[in-house]
Amino acid sequence: MKRRFVAQGHLIDSGILSSILNLIIAENGDYYIVNFEMGKTHKEPSRLEIELICKTADQLASLTDKLIQQGCYEKKAPEAVLKEAPEDRCAPEDFYSTTNHITDVFINGQWRRVAKQRMDGVIVVTADGPVCKKLRDIKKGDLIVCSPESVHVHPLEREREKTLFGFMSNDVSSERSVELAVTQIASEMKELKKMGKKIVAVAGPVIIHTGGAGALASLIREGYINGLLSGNALAVHDLEYQFFGTSLGIEMDTGKPTHEGHRNHLRTINRIYHHGSIVAAIEAGGIKAGVMYETIKKGIPYCLAGSIRDDGPLPETEMDMIKAQDRYAEIIEGASLVLMLSTMLHSIGTANMLPSWVKTVCIDINPAAVTKLSDRGSMQTISIVSDVGLFLRALADKLIEG
Repeated sequence: MKRRFVAQGHLIDSGILSSILNLIIAENGDYYIVNFEMGKTHKEPSRLEIELICKTADQLASLTDKLIQQGCYEKKAPEAVLKEAPEDRCAPEDFYSTTNHITDVFINGQWRRVAKQRMDGVIVVTADGPVCKKLRDIKKGDLIVCSPESVHVHPLEREREKTLFGFMSNDVSSERSVELAVTQIASEMKELKKMGKKIVAVAGPVIIHTGGAGALASLIREGYINGLLSGNALAVHDLEYQFFGTSLGIEMDTGKPTHEGHRNHLRTINRIYHHGSIVAAIEAGGIKAGVMYETIKKGIPYCLAGSIRDDGPLPETEMDMIKAQDRYAEIIEGASLVLMLSTMLHSIGTANMLPSWVKTVCIDINPAAVTKLSDRGSMQTISIVSDVGLFLRALADKLIEG
């Protein structure tokens, strides 16, 4: 049994060609290269036409699904099979599950680009074209794509320029030059700011513990951060530092525990409750600096997503997880760069919403934390093993004082 596929792009230097051929052999299939045209310049793509040869229909169907994820599409693509959702939140059993890569669907004789791309969704065809939706957002009667052979996925390709994102792979190494990475990230952020592009920070409370609060606050104040995603803890410890000079009861100036300092985060929450909100505390003059102060004064969008372990929580913390996810997705929409700063939980949650073409940098002292993003499909992530406080201070020096 045979089926002919086409793949286009920078197939050689991005490793896509070898991935396609190795996959076929690993799955006990065979192939015949009908035609291969190699791009001669950095801007000229290559084009592969390949015939897949399988022994059974099941093997052909299985390999078709896997080759599509590698960027192949059928030369004579069939019309997308659309089936109605039987109920709200229910897709047909054979729905196509999306990746985070740019995706096209063959509808009415032409390829149509899917909007709002994200991983682990379904494709719903509307009057305006195909759009990616989460299962929970499906409505009864929605037309769901149920034919992977009618889908064209565009895998992420390596950038050709000599930049952090072009030549640093997403492997994890503590030997990677943090100083060089900071220089290149700073250069990228300067360029994005100049072009009016969006940069979002996903921030964990360890930023406060490691002395990075001032640096992050300055990046927000100077317009280098255009959205902030975090949890209750970041805000609590940021405010604790402003009120008491401690983080988790540890004096930030000396590194020593203060008397009954373990109460300080609860005293912080209590003080905010007295004001009614963080915003009210700022307006009353009770908070005059810090990450939350600069975020609110600058007017950038933010979301504090709550969890089962939160103390308080603060009035601004969103404890409805569905609403928090939707708010996260709203803030990262249109982002050009996302900095994930030592928060495994919120970084993974955010990465699941990001399309693969959004540049993503994850900074964490724990190598295991940064590998989880790639393990879950966010292959565009550049991982830097570093103390996040040191990283942020170095980045602020480059951007603001440099």
